[in-house]
Amino acid sequence: MLVEPLLNASSRTPNKLAVTDPNRELTYKQLTAFAAALRAMVLKQTDCPRVGVMMPSLGSGMALFYGIWWAGRTVVPLNFLAPAPELAAIIDDAGIDLIITIEPFADALASLPIRKIYLEQMGLKRKTLAALVRRWPALPENAPDETAVILYTSGTTGRPKGVCLSFDNLRSNAEAGIEHMRLAPDHQFLGVIPSFHVYGLSTTILCPVLVGATTHFLPRFQPLTVINTIHERRITVVVLVASMYQALARTKLPGDRLASVELAISGGEPLPPAAARAFAEKFGVPLLEGYGMTETSPFVSVNRPTANKPGTAGQLLSGVEVRIVDDNGQDVSAGAGGEILVRGPGVMRGYYNQPAETAKAVDEAGWLWTGDIGTLDNDGYLSITGRKKEMIIVGGENVYPREVEDILTLHDDVAEAAVIGVPDASRGEVVAAVIVPAEDRKPDEIAIRDFCRKRLAGFKVPRQVRVGSDLPRGPTGKILKRKLHELFR
Repeated sequence: MLVEPLLNASSRTPNKLAVTDPNRELTYKQLTAFAAALRAMVLKQTDCPRVGVMMPSLGSGMALFYGIWWAGRTVVPLNFLAPAPELAAIIDDAGIDLIITIEPFADALASLPIRKIYLEQMGLKRKTLAALVRRWPALPENAPDETAVILYTSGTTGRPKGVCLSFDNLRSNAEAGIEHMRLAPDHQFLGVIPSFHVYGLSTTILCPVLVGATTHFLPRFQPLTVINTIHERRITVVVLVASMYQALARTKLPGDRLASVELAISGGEPLPPAAARAFAEKFGVPLLEGYGMTETSPFVSVNRPTANKPGTAGQLLSGVEVRIVDDNGQDVSAGAGGEILVRGPGVMRGYYNQPAETAKAVDEAGWLWTGDIGTLDNDGYLSITGRKKEMIIVGGENVYPREVEDILTLHDDVAEAAVIGVPDASRGEVVAAVIVPAEDRKPDEIAIRDFCRKRLAGFKVPRQVRVGSDLPRGPTGKILKRKLHELFR
């Protein structure tokens, strides 16, 4: 299902450049041979049907995904920004016995009780050269509805949730995105968004290979490096989150260095109008906002150069259905606000090992209840106006308040805690917390933040902490988080 396009590209254009990164350049034939060598390694190293992967945005990461799928296994991408306890919970839930990674991540993985393989130590250059002169191995007999990846997101209860996306989920959504955005073989893609995000997986691994294009990977987002790479490689398709575009617009490099860009797509977090204007004014390139979720593989809608309505998330991809419903689940009129429901071939199979959570998210008719609030106008443009869920998006990373609150209340000085997202000029939102002191205690903001930093990924650590005598509550005792926003204005 997913490896076949790679073999087709290798057969059709074997000498065309497939990927570049700071370490290597690979043609489609070389990329396929690299994937074949990795397939053999996976088959030799583990019998587990799920394989953990921790990789930055590199050509070897692309080859690894295809190698694991070629071996007939499911990929479990691991977030290299996550702290060890979160990774341990994911490893336990996914039931994996092996992580394939690179040596720079050795220290981050050292405390985890699982076998690790480092690509630098596997003699893959020799094995790839050998694969080049052999017939390609047969494709696995994967059914379209088998799970291709399990992508973990933090759960609202603090327990990680593994989103199971099938081969058909990923391929159908990527193909619809290609059609919607008119992606073509001569496009040059920038690959910066990590593949532990389905946003990065789809737009920098799947779509380029499906059309036979070239991806230029950068393992880290550094604004000056990104702009110079776009200029030097004549990149035409850029896919980033809004806060990254804001960082590019703040640089002092001349705007004509992005003259090659044809498509600049913004997703993963809301796009502030001011950010879109600043980027367009500096570089002469309109930002095309889209909407999607891990659970939808990911794209639901996206603006196009020929059909761009700023302030909206664009029109729906082919095959995607959307309903806007009120609190009683009844459809609202065009342009009216309500919860966004999504149905289509990209909607996930479910949450791994969590049937009850799956049933809450996807109803019997196949509608995914997103928890996002929006409108759908008469021209078919979807707008996102808020989140019914309390999820905070920090620079494209999802943060669930409950997880942060649970860590805060572990501190001896904290009796209660409530967490919200507050606007931030560079990252869209940041985490803010209000705490109620434990009896006879005087919490110190710096100490509280240091405590969190040791237990949470950096983007989840509260940037602001307020101390209050109590938390605002409604008649039933529920914390009224809307009242907390007044403390941070």
